[in-house]
Amino acid sequence: MTKKIKVQIFPDGTIQTEIQGIKGKRCTEYIHILEELLEAEAVDSNYTPEFHETETVKITEKQEQRIRER
Repeated sequence: MTKKIKVQIFPDGTIQTEIQGIKGKRCTEYIHILEELLEAEAVDSNYTPEFHETETVKITEKQEQRIRER
């Protein structure tokens, strides 16, 4: 899934954001960034089902061998 941040600004000045495509607690890292960008303060949080999921990270290791000629 593509990572998205949905921002809604209502006529009364209330701002609502939703973070999609980021699993686990990593989504909470965006709260501070959004507060700064929007010059706002988070007062309430609701967690999506993705918050309770575990993100799978694939790590690959590349080894390189060189043969030196004399």
